[in-house]
Amino acid sequence: MHPAGALLAVCGLVLGVLGKPSPDFCSQILKSDVKPGFPKTIKTNNPDVLRAARHSAESFNNCSNDAFLFRESRVSRALVQIVKGLKFMLDMDIGRTTCKKTGHANLDNCSFQTNRTLQWTLSCYSEVWVIPWLQTTEVSVLHCH
Repeated sequence: MHPAGALLAVCGLVLGVLGKPSPDFCSQILKSDVKPGFPKTIKTNNPDVLRAARHSAESFNNCSNDAFLFRESRVSRALVQIVKGLKFMLDMDIGRTTCKKTGHANLDNCSFQTNRTLQWTLSCYSEVWVIPWLQTTEVSVLHCH
């Protein structure tokens, strides 16, 4: 790929992650600290971060033998790295919901447990790869305790 084409591809990815750019954003990218391969802090309420956190919670549910579903409750830190797509690195909490796994509920409709004996929150570190042009999302790392 021609270097200018690579820069445009990077600009497109960065634009999607970092929000609305200034008119000369792509010319500024070479002077900024946002470069392919280097992690960059991103707001924890960014919609892409929240989608990555949801994928992490769903991956946890697929691996867990708990009777209840868990969902993301808080993202405390988020980084994004531009490498063959977007790699999100998240420090987050997931909490046990009132939805049972057998119900196959939409996590948006699941509230957190209020029963003290059933409440459970886990701290997790997750890495989520998003490759927009292939329309794929993969949770490559998920450690919860």
